[in-house]
Amino acid sequence: LVDGQIDNISSMADRFRQINPSYGKFAVTGNHEFHAGIAHALAFIKAAGFTLLRGERVDIPGVITIVGVDDPSGRRNGSPENATEARLLSGLPKDRFILLLKHRPTFEKEDAGHFDLQLSGHTHRGQIFPFSLIIKEMYPIDGGLLDLGNGSFLYVNRGSGTWGPPLRFLSPPEVTIIDLVHKKDGKDRIVYPLNKSG
Repeated sequence: LVDGQIDNISSMADRFRQINPSYGKFAVTGNHEFHAGIAHALAFIKAAGFTLLRGERVDIPGVITIVGVDDPSGRRNGSPENATEARLLSGLPKDRFILLLKHRPTFEKEDAGHFDLQLSGHTHRGQIFPFSLIIKEMYPIDGGLLDLGNGSFLYVNRGSGTWGPPLRFLSPPEVTIIDLVHKKDGKDRIVYPLNKSG
């Protein structure tokens, strides 16, 4: 949500505050929140009306459990030390849809099966060639949906903005809508995302 110069962006927070989903808005930190200045970034996220999950989980009874972790950049900047993914994902009910919010599209093989869907970003799908080639080498997927096995999926969004130069080449911006559909047998399923590129 926050990158670079963050002074005088209160009008942007006002726009985000107008979005009021039934069950709330949730966010996690990315590396740029720490680069921009974590105190200012946290103030903006709060003013925008998001619940920030920093090594926490929130349960919306009968609907979903959302787990959120800080970006690794936060290890030097006040991230909760004991809030490991393994601990946060342990002991969660198997009949509940578990959504993991994690900025970087990395995962531990042993965590597969402990969540249903991980939402990540960070890659910008390279944003500008030839960075796209580097990103493909660094992460298991640079954009889209990846089946991790054991009932877990990872979706990586390309992002709607930019970092560094305000330019994208061969990586159009993306806003993703993902519908979770409750099946009659009681287990939710993921409907493959409908991408809105522009």
